[in-house]
Amino acid sequence: MRDYHDHEWGRRVSGEAAYLERLTLEAFQSGLSWSTILNKRAAFREAFASFDADVVAAYDEADVERLMADSRIVRNRMKIDAAITNARATVALREQGGLEDFVLGFAPDEAPGWHDTAEMATTSAESVALSKALKRHGFAFVGPTTMYALMEAIGIFDPHLLGCFRRGR
Repeated sequence: MRDYHDHEWGRRVSGEAAYLERLTLEAFQSGLSWSTILNKRAAFREAFASFDADVVAAYDEADVERLMADSRIVRNRMKIDAAITNARATVALREQGGLEDFVLGFAPDEAPGWHDTAEMATTSAESVALSKALKRHGFAFVGPTTMYALMEAIGIFDPHLLGCFRRGR
């Protein structure tokens, strides 16, 4: 977890696959620990074709059954179905500039500045708006808390505490 914090969390990512990966992993994390998802990330990447939206969008019932039998990932049918649904919605969103530009359009004007974890939020006006907008475009498992975690993880704003060595980097 320290390595993830120090080298990845809160850093910008780029490209459709990177955004789809983070969105998918955040959805799978719902109700679980983030360390569980990180420990399974390589298997998720393999199972979901490195988050190539075109490939995952073409998954059918046989693929769902294959994924449900894969003990290396989280085997939750609703989350697997959501991952496929979200890949299809990602492909459709290309007509409007793509997933990356869409998500970046909800960046807050100012990053929050907390002194300790007790102050940290789990949602924001921007994450609520992003959640609603993604749902309107056919995405699933994209609630406001999940979208807030996504926004933190991919560096849409700096999520690090004031005084953290990663703040502002």
